Amino acid sequence: MSAADARPAPPPLASIREDVARALAEDIGTGDVTAALIDAEARAHARIICREDAVLAGSPWAEECFRQLDPAVQIRWHHHDGDRVAADAVLCEIEGNARALVAGERNVLNFLQTLSGTATVTRIYVDAVAGTRAKILDTRKTLPGLRLAQKYAVRCGGGHNHRMGLYDAILIKENHVTAAGGVANAIRAARAASPGVFLDCEVESLDELRDAIGAGADRVLLDEFSDAMLREAVALAAGRVPLEVSGSVNLERVRAIAQTGVDCISIGALTKHVRAIDLSMRFDER
Repeated sequence: MSAADARPAPPPLASIREDVARALAEDIGTGDVTAALIDAEARAHARIICREDAVLAGSPWAEECFRQLDPAVQIRWHHHDGDRVAADAVLCEIEGNARALVAGERNVLNFLQTLSGTATVTRIYVDAVAGTRAKILDTRKTLPGLRLAQKYAVRCGGGHNHRMGLYDAILIKENHVTAAGGVANAIRAARAASPGVFLDCEVESLDELRDAIGAGADRVLLDEFSDAMLREAVALAAGRVPLEVSGSVNLERVRAIAQTGVDCISIGALTKHVRAIDLSMRFDER
């Protein structure tokens, strides 16, 4: 398999176009009044520079920003989504209409810095559990309107996606359990309502774990378990069902969690606590 084949596939182009059109409309509105100082026919050559070590993500959104403003723009990437890049690396070079480049600059950087931020922190967690069986998963704690983009960025960082939304998998949580009168009742009701749909069930004790296994959950989410309880859970499950950990997961604790033998660790902070990567775009003087 080539490096290109191993890269995660971005969302459908239609979704990317919608993200970009919404962002450009919000920013440019009736027109970029500052760009009017530039000759309408002027062309420019620019570079996007990464100012810190990072994992790149978001290039399809960056390209679409420029293309919606200048369909003839030329973009040459020196790094690709999923690549680790060093501080001061030139990510890409762009040549096109000067007004279009300055009008699109902020949105291009917004997409790249936000998605690269998610990819970078994901890679840190993935590296922290290297050598264990545990996979790092995201959650639904995403920026409104950018879920597909952020979940793509998680894949760029080496992580894996949890369910995309409420429609593609069942996740039974404590309120569902309470309303249904117990874990086993909740699982039976969910199976009856949506047969064949992947079912993950959150449990808060070893007794609930037994119930979830007995009722046939596809995966069990262990919520707020101590490391000692996690080891007990792994022994109890004995490989009959994959185990996921959620709650109170941070970088200091994540490897210890992984070493208990669990299969997945879901972390809302990957997409919720966004720290943008420092990027800039500079015109060449020529």
